[in-house]
Amino acid sequence: MSNHRLAKRLTDTLPCGLPTLFNPWRDRCTADQPHNGPDAKLARLAAHLDCEPEFILCGEAPGYLGCRHSGIAFTSERLLLHGKIPRISPITLRLTFRALPYSEPSATIVWNALYKLRIEKRTILWNALQMHPHKPGNKESNRTPTSAEIQIGSRALQILVAEFPSAKVVAVGKKAKGLLDSMGIVSAAVRHPANGGAPEFARGLKSLVTG
Repeated sequence: MSNHRLAKRLTDTLPCGLPTLFNPWRDRCTADQPHNGPDAKLARLAAHLDCEPEFILCGEAPGYLGCRHSGIAFTSERLLLHGKIPRISPITLRLTFRALPYSEPSATIVWNALYKLRIEKRTILWNALQMHPHKPGNKESNRTPTSAEIQIGSRALQILVAEFPSAKVVAVGKKAKGLLDSMGIVSAAVRHPANGGAPEFARGLKSLVTG
């Protein structure tokens, strides 16, 4: 399956137009520049998927500082501007209208760890729920997805894992691990880097890669 076809198949499993769940690849964000619409994000996702991964890191859900604007899990506008994402050509145009590029701490931590372990070109990043859960009326917020919302992402996750059967699946955080376990998908688990979890995340990932 071509990487663009795979990206489309994954994102077509997700609803759009919901009041507190934003679909980066089908909904439009008013904070994004006109050229950074759903199609641009889908193209970046397709490029990200264009590899034979050794690892699939699965987080919880997109955040308003990262995937909402980039279209790739654990990936911020700032990282794209700095040319830090493999298979994505360095961008020169801003993605958003914000005065400073969006920068997500968890995204920076994850990519730093991937580079340090030299697996940045062999890793795909994904989320248990692939839509950004935000508070009512506040798109620049993050909230914990409900159990029912997490289930929305199960079909895409199933497709992704089936597409790359030799990849080792790594759950980043308890929500991701819970969904993977409920689906019968074998996965390792590491601490989510948010809320002070960066050192433990880095140690856990290193142990999986080098152990």
